Amino acid sequence: MSSAELTPPEAARWAARAGLSLPDDRHSVVAATASHIHSVVAVLRELDFGDTPPAGAFRAEQEKRDAAV
Repeated sequence: MSSAELTPPEAARWAARAGLSLPDDRHSVVAATASHIHSVVAVLRELDFGDTPPAGAFRAEQEKRDAAV
């Protein structure tokens, strides 16, 4: 999907391509939802996580003990 918003006919085409049956009255709602998700993901991609370790390196139990000390 490009930076332009997804149109209702494109939403219907993508749904059909994925094998999903999308009623005519849902095309615009699906297009708006997909565009919103795309805008949120675009913002997340711009975040600089720098030295943030991956989630697999996080140990919740250890963090709780360290915070209590």
